[in-house]
Amino acid sequence: MPKFFENSVVFNYNWEQVAQAFWQRYPNPNSQHVLSEDTVSREVKSGKLFTKRLLSKTNNIPKWAKNFINTTYVYIVEESVVDPKAKTLITYTRNLGFTKIMSVTEKVVYTQSPDSPDKTVAQRYAWIDSQVRGFSRAICAFGYERFKKNSQKMVGGFNYILANLFPHQNGVPPAHATAIAAAKLKGAAKNASDLAKSKAAPIYASLHPNQS
Repeated sequence: MPKFFENSVVFNYNWEQVAQAFWQRYPNPNSQHVLSEDTVSREVKSGKLFTKRLLSKTNNIPKWAKNFINTTYVYIVEESVVDPKAKTLITYTRNLGFTKIMSVTEKVVYTQSPDSPDKTVAQRYAWIDSQVRGFSRAICAFGYERFKKNSQKMVGGFNYILANLFPHQNGVPPAHATAIAAAKLKGAAKNASDLAKSKAAPIYASLHPNQS
């Protein structure tokens, strides 16, 4: 029996920022499985931007799935419609390979939050189905749990990109930006210390000529 997944996430960035970051969300620390992305077509019709892209991904597969699948690579078609006037970004994705084993169709709607214009709501829907007789229920259950877990990683990765593109949103630097700044300060301090030691060495040698 097909499984249906639905959740809603609020990003603390306005719709324009989210729409801009959408095209730059790969790579990020949570998307190591995304290998490539290519634009197949793009056109503007009636003030809306229509885009079709092809993504290649890889995923670890459980032992039981190796009876049906002999590769970890899969291609994903991503179609999107951006309406800047209505402030909506709608995406549709589906896998191209192994659809009889497990097909995943996803729709995500990004809209301006009705409660705050500085935030964006992402409503995600997914349909997981399998046509493997005798195993479809188990495969759909597995696909549902994996999609649920991956959706959390997707949100984390998207927030990472948003934080890098707009580091001073709400006046608070993101945690990873703070870590990077701390690392830079630590490196600068080490360089200063090394420089001081190198300058001090010949002075010390001249004051203590009998010491090796």
